[in-house]
Parts: sequence; C-alpha cells; structure tokens
Amino acid sequence: MAKKLLNNIMSGTDRNSHLFLFYRMNMRNRDFELLAPAGNINIFKAVIEAGADAVYVGGSMFGARAYANNFDEEELLYAIDYAHLKGVKVYLTVNTLLKNDEIEKLYDYLLPFYERGLDAVLVQDLGALKLIHDRFPDLSIHTSTQMTVTGIDGVRFLKQFGVQRVVMAREVSLAEMKEIHEKCGMEIEAFVHGALCYSYSGQCLFSSMLGGRSGNRGRCAQPCRLPYCAGNKKDTYILSLKDMCGIKDLQKLKESGVYSLKIEGRMKQAGYASGVVAYYRRYIDSMKEVSDKDYKNIAGLGNRCGFTDKYYFEHNGTDMVTFEKPNFVSDASDELPQFSKIKIQGKLTLKEAEPGALTVSCGGYRFTSYMDPVSHALKAPAERKNVAERISKTGDTPFEFENIDITMDNDIFVPNGALNKLRREAIEGLQNEILMQYKRTASASYSWKSKKTSEIKPSGDPKVIASVRDGKQLYRLLEYDNISEIYIDSSKYGRRDFVKEFNDDVFCVNNAEKKAYLALPVIFRRSTRDYFETISDQLKKIDFEGFIVRNYEEFFWVKTRFAGKKIVTDHNMYTYNDMAKSMFFDNGADADTMPLELNQKEINRRNNKGSQMIIYGYYPLMVSAQCVHKNSYKCDRTPQITYLKDRYNKIFPVWNNCSECYNIIYNSCPTVLFNNMQKIKNAGIDSLRLDFTFEKPEEIDTVMAAFESNSADGIKEYTNGHFKRGVE
Repeated sequence: MAKKLLNNIMSGTDRNSHLFLFYRMNMRNRDFELLAPAGNINIFKAVIEAGADAVYVGGSMFGARAYANNFDEEELLYAIDYAHLKGVKVYLTVNTLLKNDEIEKLYDYLLPFYERGLDAVLVQDLGALKLIHDRFPDLSIHTSTQMTVTGIDGVRFLKQFGVQRVVMAREVSLAEMKEIHEKCGMEIEAFVHGALCYSYSGQCLFSSMLGGRSGNRGRCAQPCRLPYCAGNKKDTYILSLKDMCGIKDLQKLKESGVYSLKIEGRMKQAGYASGVVAYYRRYIDSMKEVSDKDYKNIAGLGNRCGFTDKYYFEHNGTDMVTFEKPNFVSDASDELPQFSKIKIQGKLTLKEAEPGALTVSCGGYRFTSYMDPVSHALKAPAERKNVAERISKTGDTPFEFENIDITMDNDIFVPNGALNKLRREAIEGLQNEILMQYKRTASASYSWKSKKTSEIKPSGDPKVIASVRDGKQLYRLLEYDNISEIYIDSSKYGRRDFVKEFNDDVFCVNNAEKKAYLALPVIFRRSTRDYFETISDQLKKIDFEGFIVRNYEEFFWVKTRFAGKKIVTDHNMYTYNDMAKSMFFDNGADADTMPLELNQKEINRRNNKGSQMIIYGYYPLMVSAQCVHKNSYKCDRTPQITYLKDRYNKIFPVWNNCSECYNIIYNSCPTVLFNNMQKIKNAGIDSLRLDFTFEKPEEIDTVMAAFESNSADGIKEYTNGHFKRGVE
C-alpha cells in the first residue's frame, strides 16, 4: 500500500525528472510544514520520498526514544546531507533532562551536526536550551512537548532565550493555539498523528517510580498501557488513549495558526511512517475533504482501538480512552519505496590537446571538473557511446544524469580512469556547491563546569517547610514550631471565596510567626490564567511571602505581575543540572525544588544553594487532562479521591482538581527519607519540605514525630524514592 501511495502522491508529476525537486521546493502547500519521524536511515529516506518537508531523528545521546534505532554520528551526518540535497530539513531531538556530567558533553556532541548544517534541535532541559542559544546562536531551537507548554505566558518566557518554535502540549485546543499564535507571534508545532500519552508530557513519573525507567530520560515503560481496576470497572485500560488522527482537521489547524504538523512514530516501521506521510502530503496539498476510503486506509496503516482528535476541541472524554487492550493493529508492510535520484544535467567537452571538462548542474547550481589535456589516439579512438556510458555511472551517489551533452573530437584517446575521476570530481563538486549554503563554523570551543557542592558550605541547619491541601492539615501544622514556612495549595479554595479564604489563612500563618506561600496549580491553561488575572489585584493586597510555581506559564505570569513576591520553582520545573538552575535564578527565582529523580550521588554533584528537597510525601506519578472519576463513573465536578488498583494489587490514589480540570495520580505509598537526614544535610541543601496531600491530622502527627526522630518509625509502608537508585 505504502509503495503505491508514494508512486501516486505527485498526482501526475513525473518522479523521474527534475520536476520532482521543483515540486518539493515550489509547488507544495507552504501554509504547513509536514514533519515526519525516522528511527533509521531507511525510514528517513522513505518519509522524504513520501513527501515530508522535515524529518526529526534521535542521535546517540539525549533523545526521548532511547530504545529506538537511533542514528550514530556518521549516519546522522549523511542524513543531513541527503535531506538538504532533497530540499528537506533535519531536526535532532535533544529532549531529555541532562545531569551535570552530561550537559558538559552537549557542546561536543552537537558540534559536528551544527557544522554540517543541522536545521534545528528539540529541547526539554532549560540548561540545554541556554547552552545551545549561547554557543550555537544561529541554530534554531524548538521546545519539546516535554516542556508542557500550554499557554501564552510559557511561550513568552521561552521566547526570551531564542526559541523559534514551541511544540504544544498535546492537550492544548485549537482555540488556545490560535490565541498563542496571535498574541505571541511564535511558530507553533502541533501533533497531528500517532500515539497519545495519558499524562501531560514531562509530567509523568509513573514508569520512573515503578521501575526506574524514566520518561524524562527517554526510557518510558508505558505503564499507562496496562490494565487497572477503577471503581466498578475491573481490568480496564482506563489510562490508555486512542491514537490521534488530525487529517480531517487541516483547515482548522491552518486557521489556528499552526505551522508544523508533527507525526509521531520514531519507533514505527517504514511502511507505517511513509504511508501516513504520503496521505498527509496529499491532503495538505489539495486541502480537500478526506474521503471515507482514505480515512479507513490510514487507520489500516496502524492504530490503537481507533482514532481521536478530541483534544483539538474538548478538554477530555471517555471516547478518547481505549478501555480495551491497546494493541497496535497495522496491515502496513515494511516494504520500502524506491529512492528516485536527483536529476542532473551534464556537459562534457573532449578536444585534442585541451583539458577535458565536465560541467554538471542542478537547478541554479553547477560545477566543472577538469582532466589533463586530451591526447591523440595512436590505436583505437574513444567511442562516443562508451564515453557516455562511463560518465553516466553515478553509482551510490544521490544523483542521476537526466541527459549529457557531449562535444568530442574524433581520433582521441581518453583513459577510463581519467573519465571516472572527472565524473567523480564533478559530482562531488556539485554536491559541495549545493551543501555549502548549509554548512557553518563554530565560533569557539566551549567548556562549562558546574560549581560542586563540596565548595559550598552549608549555612547551619536547613529550614523546614510544609505544604498542605486542606484546612485541617494547615491548622495542625501551625502548632509545630520547627516549621518556618507553609505552602498552601490553591486547590484548597473555591473560586467564589478564594481571596477571602486565602487572606484568612495567611493571617493565621503570620500570627503563628511563619511565612505563607500560595502554591499555584500544576497546569495553568487559559481558563485558569483568566481566573487568576481577575483576582491578581486583590492578591497583591494580601501579606503573603510568595508563590510556588509549577510551569513556565506561572513563572512568567508571577514575575511580571507580582514584583516583590518570592518565586519558588517546584520539583517539576526541572533543575537536573546547574545550568538549568541558573536559568531560573537569573530570571527571578528565589529558590528551587530538587527534581524527584536524582539519587544521592547526583545530588552531591549539584549546586544546592537555594534548593529545597522533598523528604516526605506521596510523589505525583501523572498529571492528566483526563479524569479517572469521570471515565469510571461520571463528571460531578466534586473534588475527591478515586483509586486505581494494578495487577500487583497496589492502590494508587487519584485526586481530581475540578476547578482547573486535571487529575493527579499519586504513588501507592509515601517517600520517606528521614533515615538519610545526615546525608541530605551534608549536601548543602537549604530547606527540607514535607508534602502533605491526603493525611489526616493524626497522621501528620505520626509523620512529624518520625521526622523529629530522624527515622521512619511509625510509618507502616514507604519508599526511598530515587534517593538510592536514581534513573539511567
């Protein structure tokens, strides 16, 4: 099927002529970029032949598909040249979080690809973004969907650092994308086809906490594709979403200001990848209504329990979930299309006693190679037919002669080796002429070393912080003198009386001689931002210390609205490396929270001045726009706890934030690090944080007693999190 599609995609254009390249460059629908995945060089070539405008690939390091057949350095350099000869761009994924010892290697890793002409990099890590922007200023930076960008303030924050394109979170609607494009002028990339994560990308620790395979490091084990018991539904695939297909929404995507249409599938086979690309190429160029037959054929290339496009229009829904076992069903063969070469023109001149010359040309490019003066034939003279055959042999080069104009004298002798060399040098010269426009030279070498924590002396005992979600927790914790700051989650308040109730709580915290902070929602999409905008002037009048921010939208919003208020970034504002941390501090952060996936050794290698660490709490495993309660029962807009049970009978609490419409799935037991207090203090950490979520007042007393005794005594079941094991 895929091969037939590729042969027909040009709708009559002769693929065996130079018109193919002309079509690629000049006759396509320029409103969109069709961005295709490739897991190896054969798929890379296949999706280009199928009509991709750009291809994204993973290299040997730092890619979010660590188990894919990623490109080694030689393959990637070849791929960059191959794509540029075809008029196609290449984007490299550098979309994992980098540890301190890794970010030091990033410059040398990128350097050969940068100099070869790599078109863009996709990044998740803020430190990687800074390094690339500083050292490769003319290399385009695209932020990965792993950055969880959902609104205009997040885009405005990233735009300051040279970001040219934002890949939106898959959950963002077309209406939200339109607002972002119109207000920020940013180039927007949106997912249009392929697998959907249940969690907001970048907000998932499920695989990490259960098995040590982190999605933030490209090693997700996909626990969302397993069965769970939820409410009255047993062994149901309630966390598994259908595949996305937006081919029927091309006109709406265009109207929303989306430029790049991203197909997911770097771990898919060639037949799937090239077939999907071919269909999208056809409908992007024609902008016709998609036929039922073609839609069915696209589904036949591969899907999980059908397709959905609902995130473009709705916040969540049961019809987006597979519920059934989500096997990937595909009838696509792995047959590769024929890779039609680039047509070139040749002009050969062989005159006695003059240097032989071969000029080759393609589009506006040309190159002439020369050989030694042609001699008179003493015996058998060169025949035109044999000369033409010798010059026409382009071998495994990407070129093929469409015609060769030969001017030659009679009775001349030309050695075959000389003709081979003449042809080889001409083709190599033409290729270099074409590729020269892409190549760069780096301005200088780069070395960056983090300041080790051994150089930073701890400033006495760290202060103790508690975060709370309800009033009973708050008032019990006010009784503990060793707690100096309290973070009050915004979900504690209903929207009707938010300001009054928060003001009352701040008054109580201040009276207890503690400092109060407002912890903003994990996700800050348009409706949430609009609400907080309406109460921002009232919030400024309240005597609280500052904010806990959990996304780029909130960071920028607080920084620009609340001068004088402190900003603390939460654990999901990842500061794996010191460069990422410095980006936040240099732009307004007063403190950061240690990422939850670092182990003891990695924490010790980190600059922990101004950092806090969560030493107790139920770790969040997923943040999702979907709602387990709604999909198990119905939506009653009542914040509550629903429970998921896995195949090992582990129970995972799921809390629904109805005001902001997202779910958080928590670990089955809390992380408790009280047994490691001296090691934590030796790392130079400024603050220790106790995160309370579901605990009742008497359970808080048990936790506080254990904390004060530097042990886990009295806590029945707990985990050490990643403190000892970490992630790869």
